[in-house]
Formats: sequence, structure tokens, C-alpha cells
Amino acid sequence: MEVTAAISAQRHIGRSTAAILFGLAAGAVLSLGTDQVLHVLKVYPPWNEPMYDTRLNLLALSYRMTYDTFGSYLAARFAPRNPMRHALILGAIGLVPSVAGVIAATTIALGPLWYPIVLAVSVMPTAWLGGQLHRISSR
Repeated sequence: MEVTAAISAQRHIGRSTAAILFGLAAGAVLSLGTDQVLHVLKVYPPWNEPMYDTRLNLLALSYRMTYDTFGSYLAARFAPRNPMRHALILGAIGLVPSVAGVIAATTIALGPLWYPIVLAVSVMPTAWLGGQLHRISSR
């Protein structure tokens, strides 16, 4: 009985890890892919130049928040149990580079400071929203 329980627990940990990594990868690939397309189309300035245009920063913020929500939805969707917990764990993981981005923006000219701040502040609400969307859709 104990061996079966241990195997089951390992399977849940593996599936939980996979669900979170899947959500993380989806959000990152979609965000960076959209960035690249907009750079190639010359909507955005070249990668090595700061972007100060408010409209372009709002565009980036809108799709990043959408992709963050979608990634959290995926983490919740593929979680073996406790879907909201998985969505929020993904949000907490995403908070780390977001805060690092705020810190970097205070020392390096990357664009307006409000952008990384709003991105960092939005991480947990979008994670929660992704979890909620999963809850609603799974009824």
C-alpha cells in the first residue's frame, strides 16, 4: 500500500511540474514570438533599442497579460488536482523575472518605468484570472 501511495504521489508531482512548465512555456513562447514578429514587421524598434512609445508599450502589455492569463489557464487545465493552486504557483514564478525587470529598468534605459511595474503588478491577477477561467470552463 505504501509503495502505491508513493508512486501516486510522484506521479502527481510530475504532472504538477509538467502542467506548470507547460503554462510557463506557452506564455513565454507566445510573448517572445509576438515580440519577434512585431520587430520583423518594424512595428517595434530593433531589439537593442529602448521602446518609449506609449502605444507600443500598451500593445505589448495587452498581449503579455493575455498570454499570462492563457498560460495560467493551461497550468490549471493540466493540473492533476488543485488547479487554482497551479495557476497561482505559475504566477509566483512569473513574479520573479517581472520584479527583476523593474529593478533592471531603474538602472538601464529600457523604456518607460511604468511598463515593467504594471507588468509585475499584473502577474498575480492574470494568474488568478487564468485559474478562474479554467474553473468556469470546467463546469
